[in-house]
Parts: sequence; C-alpha cells; structure tokens
Amino acid sequence: MTRWLSLIVVTVVLTLGASQLGVPSAGLFVALFVAVVFALAGWAPSSGVPRKIGIAAQAILGVEIGTLVQRDTLSTLGDNWVPVVLACIGTLVLSLAAGALLGLRRDVDTITGSLALVAGGASGLVAIAQELGGDERVVAVVQYLRVVLVTTTMPIVATVVFSARGTDAVIVDAVKAPWLVDLLFVVVCGAVGYAVAVLVRLPAPGLLGPLIVATAADLLGFSFGAGVPSLLLAAAYIGIGWQAGMRFTMDSLRSISRVLPTALLLIIGITVGCALLGLWLTASTSITAYEGYLATTPGGVYAVLAIAASTGANVTFVVAAQVIRVFMMLFAVPVGTKIVRHYREK
Repeated sequence: MTRWLSLIVVTVVLTLGASQLGVPSAGLFVALFVAVVFALAGWAPSSGVPRKIGIAAQAILGVEIGTLVQRDTLSTLGDNWVPVVLACIGTLVLSLAAGALLGLRRDVDTITGSLALVAGGASGLVAIAQELGGDERVVAVVQYLRVVLVTTTMPIVATVVFSARGTDAVIVDAVKAPWLVDLLFVVVCGAVGYAVAVLVRLPAPGLLGPLIVATAADLLGFSFGAGVPSLLLAAAYIGIGWQAGMRFTMDSLRSISRVLPTALLLIIGITVGCALLGLWLTASTSITAYEGYLATTPGGVYAVLAIAASTGANVTFVVAAQVIRVFMMLFAVPVGTKIVRHYREK
C-alpha cells in the first residue's frame, strides 16, 4: 500500500506540473516515466496494474476517441471523402512499412515494430500492445517519441514553411452535459461495448468495443453532448503509463535505447511522407497546402486543432481528416495483427 501511495502522489504532482508546461499526453508520459524509475529502483508495487484496471483504462480511451467522430464535422468533407480516406490509407501503408523496417532488428519483432510506428492513436496502441503480442515498453517509448517530435515541429513548420500567422479565431466549445450524464455515458458505452466485442471476438475488445458504441451514439445523436470527464481521462492515461512502465528492467531499457536512433529516423521518414501526402491532398481538393499539411500530420490531434484554429485554417476539414486517420489506425492495426497471428499459428 505504501508503494502504491508513493507512486500515486509522485505521478499526480508531476502530471500537474507537466500539464502546466503544455506537455502532450502529460498523464501518459509522466506515469510511464515515474513507473520506469520506480521499477528500476525496486519501489514499484509487485502486483503491477490489475488487468481489470487496464481494461477500464482502454474503455475510457475508446469512448474518448469515439466522441471525436461527430456527424457535423465529418459532413464538412463533402465530396472530398475519397481523397481524405486515400491519404489516410497512404499514412497507414507508410507506418506499416516503417514498422516492418524496425522489425528487421534482432531486438524488435515485426508486430512490436508496427505497433510502435503506426501514426495514430498513440495512447490506445500502448494500451493494447501487450494484448496484441507486442512489447508495450518499446511501443510506449517510440509512440511518445513520435508525438513529441510531431507536436514540437508543427508550429515551426507552420511558421517557417507556410508563413502562418496567429488570428483572432476562437474555438467555441459545444454545450457540455452534466458530469453525471458524462459518467453514465462512459459506463454504458464501456460496459456494452466491451461485452459485445468479447462476444463477437473482436481484437482488443477493451478499446475497440467502447469506441464503436461511443461513435455510433455520437453519429446517431444519442450521446446528448456527453463526453469523458477530464479527471477520468487523466486517470486512464496514468493507468496505461503505469502498466507499461512497471515492466521495465535495466536490460529492457538498454535494449530500447539501442532502438531509438533507428526509430527516430523512421519517424522522420513517416513525417516527410505524410507531408507529401498532404501536397497530394491539396492537389486533389480545394484546400490550401497549409491545410493539407495539417490534415495529414501524423500525430497530435488536439495540437493540430489548436494550431489550425489559431492560424485561421479550415478547422473542421483538418479535424475531420485527423479523426478518420486515428479511427482507421486503431481499427486496422488490431485486426491486421490478429490475422497475422492466426496465419503464424497455422
């Protein structure tokens, strides 16, 4: 109990500080870092994160991602659906190719390489990595490296390459439901989604089941403006970070440090490839090159939204394209992994 209390206090304090500094996915990053330190020092709880808590964290993330898929936002794509979906497929192909290259290393298997470099849904992929047969430690570190790299370079590229300047644009928040409705929405979507996903043997049922139910509720107008309470979402991020961090050892840390230079080069390759897809999307639609870049940037949906809104870009188009990318990645990878493992076992 003392170890758990120490872990909780240190994580919460550092998460609050990181959030103030604008660190992306602060809860996940801090929890991962703190859990690694505790694990290496021998201070981590020996039991690790209970499986039920891990599934609950996946369900919360699934509901959060599902609420991003809103009918009004997606309708703004109009006749541009096909180019946007093709750009997302191109991003998936780039990610899988980079993952296969990372998987050529002796210390990284193909599934882990693919999960680590898929450009979308970083927190969700970390949450289900172990369940899909990957090494969640490698996935967590490489995915967060991608998010940090993309998020930090985005404002620089926007300013230097596209000469984007701040405007008075303001994001108007939708009317939010009472917290009790939010909580009920999460519980219902999580419980129903997980039960149905297990029943139909969907891969990663803890994440994908609630994601499907929350998305359906949003698109059909049954969500009543509900979403995931911020504290609950932060707790889910922390649980996922702990889950991956507590499995670290000195040997695994040394192994992952050797992987990082290769992973960094591949992440840069994916980012450049996605920028080229953005140029193609620009040529195929009526959006500007700057909006094409934001729409295909491989990471940081909320950071993209903030930059698009503050620089006067077409926010709804950019967000719609980004949501489709994340949605596609989180579905394609678990299903593809299940198919690969099925044929391997034959």
